[in-house]
Amino acid sequence: MKKIAVIGAGTMGNGIVHVFAQNGFDVQVIDVNREQLEKAILTIQKNFDRQIAKGVFTEEEKNKAISRITAHQEMAKGLREASLVVEAATENTSLKLKIFKELDELAPADCILATNTSSISISKIAAATKRQGKVIGMHFMNPVPVMKLVEVINGYGTSPETTAAIVDLTRKINKVPCVVNDYPGFIANRILMPMINEAIYSLFEGVAGVQEIDTVMKLGMAHPMGPLQLADFIGLDVCMAILQVMQDGFGNPKYAPCPLLINMVTAGFLGVKSGEGFYEYAEGKKELAVSSRFRRSAE
Repeated sequence: MKKIAVIGAGTMGNGIVHVFAQNGFDVQVIDVNREQLEKAILTIQKNFDRQIAKGVFTEEEKNKAISRITAHQEMAKGLREASLVVEAATENTSLKLKIFKELDELAPADCILATNTSSISISKIAAATKRQGKVIGMHFMNPVPVMKLVEVINGYGTSPETTAAIVDLTRKINKVPCVVNDYPGFIANRILMPMINEAIYSLFEGVAGVQEIDTVMKLGMAHPMGPLQLADFIGLDVCMAILQVMQDGFGNPKYAPCPLLINMVTAGFLGVKSGEGFYEYAEGKKELAVSSRFRRSAE
C-alpha cells in the first residue's frame, strides 16, 4: 500500500498528506478548489520548516517528502493507481455520500476507501458503495502531524482484512491505531462532545466564567487545554454538528447542543477560524483573551 489519495485539502486533509509523504508514501491530494490546493502545499511546507527548526527533519528529507505530493483538481486523475483513499472533506453527510459514490466508480477495485469523519456513520457511508467490506473510518486528530491517535472505525460491513490492513498502515506512519465500532460519535467524540457541551451549559447558566471553567479542567483534571478553548480550536460549528449527529443517532435529548452554542454558530462566532468564539483570536497576538461578550457578563 504505497500510493495514497487524499480527498480534501483543508486543515485535516493537508495534515494527512503531510504525514503520509513524510513516511515515504506517494500522495495524490485532490480538491476542486485550486487555491485550496496551493494553500495546502504552502501549509505543508511551513509545517516541515517547523519540524526542521526543531531538528526533527532535515531540508533534504523535507524536499523528498514534498516531491512525493501531487495535486489534482480532477478526482479521476488522482485515483488511477491508489491503493487507499482517505476522504477528508467537510463534515456533511450528503457531501460524503456523493463523494463515496464517485470514489466507488473511479477507484481501482481493490482500493480501500477510508473516511476521516469524526461522527458520521461509516455503515451509512459504506452503503453508498458496492464495496462495503473495503470501507472504513480513519479518524485522525488535529493537528495531524503532531497527534498520535488514529481512531479506526469498523462499519457494519467492514471486512477483518480491511481493518488489519489499516491498523498495520497506521503503525507504519508512526501513529497509534485504536479500533472501535460504528456508533454515533464513535469513542473520541462520544466522550469529548458531551463534556464540551456541559462546559458551555455551565457558562450559559452562569455557574462560572470562561476562564474559570477552563482553569478548573486544566488544573483539576490535567487537561492540556480547557473545554471552551478546545471547542474554539475544533470549530463551534463542527462541535454543534457532531452533537446533532449524536442526538439524531441515539434519539437521546442529553446530546442536544446548548442554546448558547447554537446562537454562537448562527451568528458566525465559530472560534479560531472566525477570529472569535469563547476567546478572541487576533493575528500575531499570543495572549489568550476571553471574548468581550463573556467579559461583560462576568463583570
